[in-house]
Amino acid sequence: MHTKILFITPPFTQLNTAYPASAYLKGFMEENKISFSHCDLSIELFTSIFTSDFLRAIFKEAADLKNYFYPEISKMKERYISRVDVVIGFLQKQDIETAHKILEPNFLPIGHRLLKVNTDIKWEAGEIGIIDKAKHYGTLFIEEIGDFIQANVDEFFAFTKYAEQIATSASSFNHLDELLTYQPTLIEDEMINILEEKIQKHTPILVCFTIPFPGNLVAALRCAQFIKQFFPGIHVAFGGGYCNTELRSLKDPRIFDFVDFISLDDGEGPLLKIINYLEGNVDINELERTFILENDAVVYRNKIPNTIYHHKNLPAPDYSGLPFQKYVSFLDVVNPMHRMWTDARWNKLTISHGCYWKQCSFCDVNLDYIGNYQNTTANDLVNKIEKIVKDTGITGFHFVDEAAPPKMLRALSNTLIERNVHITWWTNIRFEKTFSFELCELMARSGCIAVTGGLEVASDRLLTKMKKGVDIAQVTKVTHNFSQNNIMVHAYLMYGFPTQTEQETIDALEVVRQLFEKNCIQSAFWHQFTTTIHSPIGQNPQEFGIEITGPTFEGFAQNDLTHKDPQGAKHTKYTKGLNLALHNYLNGVGFEEDLQNWFEFPIPNITHSKNLIESFLSQEIFL
Repeated sequence: MHTKILFITPPFTQLNTAYPASAYLKGFMEENKISFSHCDLSIELFTSIFTSDFLRAIFKEAADLKNYFYPEISKMKERYISRVDVVIGFLQKQDIETAHKILEPNFLPIGHRLLKVNTDIKWEAGEIGIIDKAKHYGTLFIEEIGDFIQANVDEFFAFTKYAEQIATSASSFNHLDELLTYQPTLIEDEMINILEEKIQKHTPILVCFTIPFPGNLVAALRCAQFIKQFFPGIHVAFGGGYCNTELRSLKDPRIFDFVDFISLDDGEGPLLKIINYLEGNVDINELERTFILENDAVVYRNKIPNTIYHHKNLPAPDYSGLPFQKYVSFLDVVNPMHRMWTDARWNKLTISHGCYWKQCSFCDVNLDYIGNYQNTTANDLVNKIEKIVKDTGITGFHFVDEAAPPKMLRALSNTLIERNVHITWWTNIRFEKTFSFELCELMARSGCIAVTGGLEVASDRLLTKMKKGVDIAQVTKVTHNFSQNNIMVHAYLMYGFPTQTEQETIDALEVVRQLFEKNCIQSAFWHQFTTTIHSPIGQNPQEFGIEITGPTFEGFAQNDLTHKDPQGAKHTKYTKGLNLALHNYLNGVGFEEDLQNWFEFPIPNITHSKNLIESFLSQEIFL
């Protein structure tokens, strides 16, 4: 069958596991008799760069450009070149023999990261600890090479993003347009070589790029530019999270020098219509949720009513054809939850579409991927799980829901147990009271090992203001229920919410300290609040006491906004201290330290009791 669609995940996304967009659409398209091939250009490019041959070219390019950053790496270049294939092979397979070899004295060159390696880390006993230690050292070795590439050969290079700084808040297309006139870098040339090989192999009529994040946009545009120049008969389409959130107001026609279609929200309907249009079966007015160029102007074609493909009726994602043997496991920091994102292999699957809560004021609740909540049945879900395990050989699942519904998690857990399906899984939840000890115990028995959830500002006043639907007492009891059942808990933390005072920030840190100390949470990460245009705060800033100050929309992307908060503290100054405290708590130390010691400027005294969390835990058992 003649391939119609070649679907590309552009560099760089996750390197330890496959990004799921292409697998979802492959399952759907092939059920609709459309031939579909997919390529994870992210892992393909990464594993092309980190080879002895390409590394030799990197060192030559740095010398030709007369760039001499990290001179100690250049001095030891032969050792980097001779070791890189062994280290990448180990990060892919993680075998004990190679682990021993990597840990031999003098096997790895000692560059700027390995010089500072933390020798106090307590590794597990036996082979697991040896493999982990080798993985950590191997990761630092690869990161040293990455630093060298970024400093000397390609300033945009990073492991899980490419040229992100150009695409973030790109309200104008000017900068991107200018960048695309430059000669491709050595890294981009290699990316284009791999792309060309895939196009010649699959002969598509349409090449689709998913752009989940700003750090995928420049690479996708470079690839699209190449296709337009050398394969003008092939059509190009963009979609994915970046388009869905940032390009909804698109006016600038210049991006259509590189692409033919930009679709929004779920891809099934728009893509099927684009294929039917290209085959001449429907006219252009039938396109759904798709930007095109007509008479040099950007036009949004959206035939109403849309064709709806309900979550419960969609086929299982089809991961077949992706190079699972190439994915690498990194172990850069020993944060237990960060490790789950970068280390093991996970099949990504959604339990439900959208969010059943969809009220949080900082969230893009107006957009389809949050606001359009759709469910399925536990049996259907377990059928999909069994098919994916058969396709991939991987029994780890990351359910990537906005917030997995407790009722569905109960039904899923029961069904996995009843059908004797053994998987390991984790997901994102809301810390709501339905997560009783008994439900957490059931989830653990079915294979759940971790949950992530938003504690956000850890202040009851602000949790109410953001319509989170939880309070600190509830979060305490729910996280305790998970932890008692050996389910690891990672909390998303936020600072800088509108009207948040210095006092509230310090009190929030105290809550976080106590939650770690009482083993309610084992992992966390601070994000500084940003207003987005599709959130209730972005839509009604005056209600939240802030004033939007920019950026001026210039026809391209529109998402992150800057704001003035007359009642709130100056939040950027807390970043360093909050992260330092958190780093200590993550490692089980620093609980006795006065909070003042994390900061280089005077902070207010806490207003919470030192046994606030203890008092919530000692109340009657939470049912």
